[in-house]
Amino acid sequence: MPSNSVLEAKKVIVADLKAKVEGSQSGVVVDYKGITAADDTKLRKELREAGVEYSVVKNNLLKLAIKGSDLEGMSEVLEGTTALAVSTTDPIAPARILNKFAKDSNGTFTIKSGYLDGKVLSAAEVAAIADLPSKEGLIQMLLSVLVSGPRGLAIALSEIVKSKETA
Repeated sequence: MPSNSVLEAKKVIVADLKAKVEGSQSGVVVDYKGITAADDTKLRKELREAGVEYSVVKNNLLKLAIKGSDLEGMSEVLEGTTALAVSTTDPIAPARILNKFAKDSNGTFTIKSGYLDGKVLSAAEVAAIADLPSKEGLIQMLLSVLVSGPRGLAIALSEIVKSKETA
């Protein structure tokens, strides 16, 4: 049986994991088996630059951290090697970066599951979210649509005026 100091240390880790998950907008759980040290360093750098916190976690500790929450359904995939990437700012960043890395890894690095706004996602749903543009990209698309209507109307009206002037 583990000593009290070990149990207390694990309780602190579980509390930190719980706070990290609850304080994030989204997260992705991956199986990092087979990744090289160079690739891991490159991946961690890209995640860090995007504001994503990435760390290797013990399955049992993560299960305890999500126990009793809406994310408890993720416990089913917590086997083997597990790493967790969470974001508090950009909800799509972990999925986008890790999905791209998983595609490039030829099956050695796989997405297990994820969550977004308290809802558990399958690996397929994480991949679908990864294909969405970033928040800035969505805002640009919205602004483009909003500007195109009045712009088209202005062009049509100017063509009507030109046709009346030539007539």
